[in-house]
Amino acid sequence: MKRTFFAVKVNIDKDLKSAMDLLRKGLAKEKIRWIDEHNMHITLAFIGDTHEKTINEIISMLDSKLKGSGRIAFGLISFGVFKNFRDPRVIFAGIENPEKLINAFVAIKKGLEEIGIKIEEREFKPHLTLGRVKFLSDTDNLKLLLSKFENVKFQDVNVDKIIYYESILRPEGPEYKPLQVVPLTK
Repeated sequence: MKRTFFAVKVNIDKDLKSAMDLLRKGLAKEKIRWIDEHNMHITLAFIGDTHEKTINEIISMLDSKLKGSGRIAFGLISFGVFKNFRDPRVIFAGIENPEKLINAFVAIKKGLEEIGIKIEEREFKPHLTLGRVKFLSDTDNLKLLLSKFENVKFQDVNVDKIIYYESILRPEGPEYKPLQVVPLTK
């Protein structure tokens, strides 16, 4: 069994990197596991434990649904949190113009259903995870820091491939191994 998911890789520009550095510095006393820059991605769909024999079927589905379907363009804007400010779990950068990411998610979900694989039924909210909160002692400080970046556009992103990954959990953090790269342009 392999833990698998679909994502688009995001390369961080200097504006977003500077903002992330300010966040990290302002939250240095908190217990937050920050995502390594080389692991930055937007998850489109998480399958979880996947049988080896099913992986080839998923790769074929992904190729048929998305290969050559066209570049995905969006912006990274503002910072936010998931669950809520009383109990934040994830710090993220928001997505401006997420329609093409949503379309890719819908195509993947439909393709998975066609081959008998169900994924979570919760609403898809595209975002770029920056850090996972383990413990936060000062939520007011977090609110203040995030408010400084409200409606700030950090960068534009153009994606020309979707990646089907295996997630290998390690004590030092996850390793993401590409199982298939699907080009979105011809």
